[in-house]
Amino acid sequence: MKAMILAAGLGTRLKPLTDSRPKALVELSGRTLLEITLTRLRTFGITEFIINVHHFADQIIAYLKSHNNFGLRIEISREEILLDTGGGLKKAAWFFLEDPKNLDEPFLLHNVDVISTIDLSRMLQFHKENHALATLAVQSRESGRQLLFNNALQLVGRATSTFSSSSPLATSHSPLPLAFSGIHILSPRLLPMLTEEGVFSIIPCYLRLSAQGQKILAFRADQYYWRDLGRPADLAQAALDFQQNVLS
Repeated sequence: MKAMILAAGLGTRLKPLTDSRPKALVELSGRTLLEITLTRLRTFGITEFIINVHHFADQIIAYLKSHNNFGLRIEISREEILLDTGGGLKKAAWFFLEDPKNLDEPFLLHNVDVISTIDLSRMLQFHKENHALATLAVQSRESGRQLLFNNALQLVGRATSTFSSSSPLATSHSPLPLAFSGIHILSPRLLPMLTEEGVFSIIPCYLRLSAQGQKILAFRADQYYWRDLGRPADLAQAALDFQQNVLS
């Protein structure tokens, strides 16, 4: 299994920590967010990565070189302008399509500034058993960017003050609002379906594909620890969680 780590963002919510470094190199309990992410994903057998970079890109490249890529195969996707999740993935698509023998092998998309104990092996099994095009790790928690799923865990919309969906999969039942975690498992079949160009988010692509009948599914991850590390206060809380063995 391969993975893409999304690390190109400016990390504006982490200021002043990101005034002189990329968010991937911000430290939590003495380790960079990038090292924590790589180490965790390696425990699930992932040894090949592509990382998109933009903000202080050369620092990330030098850091990886100084650590011998942590013994992993790591490719860099440099973005001269920020391409957002969809555009970043589309630029890096070659990495997941380079081996014709593995075009059916799912891959992971993971934000560098989230930390969790989500069981990626179970998530991968769920993805394969359901023949999903994309599987999104979600939780029932407060969020300003909730997605809506039907009772079959199929994506049907995005939460707004008044929900409406053109998806044929939406039912008369109230859709279930769930918060996305920034962790996705995708089939390479999705990559040619990214018809958008330039800078674009992956979420509208998921909504478009779901409305076309593609399986964009929710993996319920409510029982697992998860934290967005977007602000200094989040880093401080995660450090306490480490000390109290909430994270391992």
